[in-house]
Amino acid sequence: MITFETQLKKLKHLVLKEVITLAKEDKVVKEELEKIPYSIISGSKAEYRCCVYKERAVVYERAQIASGFKPNDNTTKPLEAFEDDQIIHVIEAACDSCPIERYTVTEACRGCLQHKCMEVCPAKAVVRVDGKAFINHDLCKECGMCKKVCPYNAIAEVARPCKKACPTAALDIKPEDKRAMIKKEDCIQCGACMAACPFGAISDRSYVVPVTKALVEGKKVYAVVAPAIAGQFGPKVSVGQVKAALKKAGFADMLEAACGADAVTVHESNEFVERMEKGDKYMTNSCCPGFLSYIEKKFPTEAEKISGTVSPMIATARAIKKADPEAVVIFAGPCTAKKSEILRPSLKGEVDYTLTFEEVAALLDAFDLDPEACENVVVDDGSMFGRGFAQLGGLTAAVENYIQDKGIDIQFKPVKASGTEEIKKAMTMAKVGKLDGNFIEGMMCEGGCVGGPAAAVSQMKSKVQVAKFSKESPKKAVIANEKLATDYENLDLER
Repeated sequence: MITFETQLKKLKHLVLKEVITLAKEDKVVKEELEKIPYSIISGSKAEYRCCVYKERAVVYERAQIASGFKPNDNTTKPLEAFEDDQIIHVIEAACDSCPIERYTVTEACRGCLQHKCMEVCPAKAVVRVDGKAFINHDLCKECGMCKKVCPYNAIAEVARPCKKACPTAALDIKPEDKRAMIKKEDCIQCGACMAACPFGAISDRSYVVPVTKALVEGKKVYAVVAPAIAGQFGPKVSVGQVKAALKKAGFADMLEAACGADAVTVHESNEFVERMEKGDKYMTNSCCPGFLSYIEKKFPTEAEKISGTVSPMIATARAIKKADPEAVVIFAGPCTAKKSEILRPSLKGEVDYTLTFEEVAALLDAFDLDPEACENVVVDDGSMFGRGFAQLGGLTAAVENYIQDKGIDIQFKPVKASGTEEIKKAMTMAKVGKLDGNFIEGMMCEGGCVGGPAAAVSQMKSKVQVAKFSKESPKKAVIANEKLATDYENLDLER
């Protein structure tokens, strides 16, 4: 039985399951989508919102985006019809229009004579009213200086969670109704806003409909799963049981992206050596599409330092399609940015569709499959280091292992950074030539992929199982993976 950490995860699961059920019967049309809100919310009593009408409006918009349609659009056109490569979308009916006055004076204000808050304000927005400080929000620039200097901590900061979480300031507010909006030109599709919004007002574009159709039509569909899969379907469900469930659903096979990670380790390590010998000061990894896009948008002058090696997802997909040209490749992971990676012009067609772990769970449920009830088949594609890519530091550990085993004489000094603050600091130091290292392993999600915004369970619950899954690999070194000499022999791994 599926258990959900939050009511929001449960609601998202139910919507996805309904959409997948319609896709199995080839009934994903506007008239059928309009029935989903009434199927999920059948009574007249509201559970989450002010009324059932509001709840149903939210569910309908969720059903739209889950079906691959443009949300908040009455014509219900597919996103492809708009040539839209945006992955993260605001569900307008769900947005609470949070207060946007970031700094306010609380009752703790003592009305002190020194009034540092007034003196430090560059916009002259802080004034005295009835003996106490008051912020004129028409003038306030939200610099935060008043809060920093107040000796009584009397100025409170309340930022919208979505806006606070966004690493590129892509979240903005519509002036007419104060709802959230996404500036596409700045968005890196990392999903941080989606994970942060307590109202579930932000969601990711879904490919569950075309994936379901491919399965129903009997196409040769292969699943490439991220190493973070361990523990995502319950503490008692092994990765081998997930593989068995996927094959019962119609997948031709399930392979570990960890195997591709081993191939990427070899290629990226050799690339690192070449760059250092050429005189480069540093190089960054390229396996995290959110991090890659972050550099391109916020530190464009450093983009040339990004590794030219493809991600483990792409490497594994290329190996599959080399062996089976008829393959339809699906990637499954906790990442929303992976959905944007497959839309990059240079990588289109490598991976056909990307699903999140949340979507995989809903797909198996819609096919009436419980992984816990399936047999535990063998899964041994990747080395323990390839599987380690799921957590921060795993990539550098893999490179260190390869360099050591191959006896390469080079100084490898990695800087590991995850989350907005650490990544911003690392890239800033690199840009000004003060990086304390020569390789940056950057992961946009805190803790690495295991902390992805579309994980079925939280990092706190899954990270132990991910570490255990890594150690269970019979391949204890990158070069011990015999598939590198077979499946990945002469495979192009350039991005």
